[in-house]
This record gives sequence, C-alpha cells and structure tokens, in this order.
Amino acid sequence: MIGGARQPREDGPPPVPPSHQGCAIRSVRLRLPAQRGELRDRHEDGHHLHHLVWRLGPGVRVCSSAVLGGGIGPRAWILNAQVPGGYPRLDPDRHLAEIAAAEGLTGPGAGLMTAADVAAYTTGHDGGVTATVTTGLGVRGWAAAPDVDRLPHRPGTVNIVVTLPAALSDAALVNAVATATEAKVQALLDAGLDCSGTPTDAVCVAAPEPGPDGGEPFAGPRSTWGARITRAVHTAVLAGARPARDLS
Repeated sequence: MIGGARQPREDGPPPVPPSHQGCAIRSVRLRLPAQRGELRDRHEDGHHLHHLVWRLGPGVRVCSSAVLGGGIGPRAWILNAQVPGGYPRLDPDRHLAEIAAAEGLTGPGAGLMTAADVAAYTTGHDGGVTATVTTGLGVRGWAAAPDVDRLPHRPGTVNIVVTLPAALSDAALVNAVATATEAKVQALLDAGLDCSGTPTDAVCVAAPEPGPDGGEPFAGPRSTWGARITRAVHTAVLAGARPARDLS
C-alpha cells in the first residue's frame, strides 16, 4: 500500500486552474517497489523528475500530514512527487492534482512533495509492514530549534509512507504516525546525524478500513503492529540517511 497539513478533499483532486491547464507532464512506468507502489518517470517544465504512486483501491484509509488530502480518511491513492530545488509554485496541492490527473488517478488521495531524488527511495519490511522512504537531509536540524520561524525555508524533506495489512482504530492510526516519527529520529541518530529531521518531513500510514471490531486499538512502539512499524521505518530511514552522512 504515504507534509503542513490541509483538510482532506473527499471529492478527489481540486480543479486545475486555467493557468496550469495543459501542463506538459510525460510519465512512464519504470519498476515496482514493494507494496503496490510504482516508480514513475516524468518530464516537466524542462526537468527530469520522478514520483512514486500507490494505487490503493477501495477499502483503505490513510492518516497523513500530506499537503494534498492530509488528515484521516478513505484514500484511493498516494503520490510522493519530486520537484526541483527552489520550487517556485505557491499551489503545491494543485500541482499534485495535475500529476495525479496525468496518472489517471481518481477519487480522494494523498499527495506529498520533496526535492529529494525519489528514484533513490529506500524500503524496510517487517511482519507485513512496508515502509518506503525518500530522504532529503540538506536542511536538517532539531525540531525545537531557537528562532525557527526566522530560518530560511529550503528544500529538504524525509517522506515516509507506511503500509500495513491490519486495520487500525482512529487512535492507533494517529499513534502509528507518532511511532514512525520516533523510529525516523532514532535512525537519523544511528546514522550519525545530529538532527531530528527537516522542517518539512511528512508521514503517511495506510491501512484497511476497520470493521465492526473497530480495528487494532494500539500502534505504539511496544504494540504488535507498532513494533513492526518502528523496525520497518528504522531500516528504510537508516538506509537513506547513511549517504547523507557520508556527504556531510
């Protein structure tokens, strides 16, 4: 079966404004990462870029901090799109909707952006959980930095998409996002990086909709599914963070 949160759009992607209609996006399928995600190649405004697409289908809901379709609710797809450094647009949700439309994606979805090389995604797997991570750490730092509102906003972003086969309650879905974030920070420290992430990191957790039983009630690090999430996310983030450490 995937960051500033906006309210989820239950009626699908927003309409594309006239100024962006006809945007030339050429996309081809390259290969399949784990858990139904597809790595796609596109040419846009003179840039060669990549994006990952999860075609979830019916019966799946997502908890995320996505710029498009964030929050908790049913989602038919997830999109993690690479954009150029110095990203000039002020409508990332509409831009993501354009890419989604070019892919033929319909219904409500969640869309993330990153300046990191999406083709260099890393994955971790544990007990049915898959974590797919794109890692950009050029603007890393600590979450509780002083005068954080005065720091320049530059591309970075660690995007984490977690998929699992077990239905989770609302509380457990939120807990799963926190659990994945804890595992991310642990992996960054284990990679030898002095940071908790970047200012624009995002997490998406996708799981089946719960039935009458309400789903698994817990997803903390010591719960069955939470522990699997931590190990999968830690593996994927550590693999992506080590090259950033070596370049430091």
